[in-house]
Amino acid sequence: MYVGRDMTELSMMEKTKWKNSELAFFHHSLQQMTPYLNAEGQSIHQEIIKEIESRGGLHRNEADYTHGTEVSYD
Repeated sequence: MYVGRDMTELSMMEKTKWKNSELAFFHHSLQQMTPYLNAEGQSIHQEIIKEIESRGGLHRNEADYTHGTEVSYD
């Protein structure tokens, strides 16, 4: 379960100030709804993708016995 700032608060901030967990959560959420997004939603999703790319992606470099390689946004 995501615990963090909601889209209303985040939409008033630059994407560069979002946490990685926020980018990961909203990217995943918008990715699931892609066929249903209007032009504004698609634009927001593209901005999130660009920010993730500018940070070099959202991946864990190595796994251990407590963490996988998938970024967790909980």
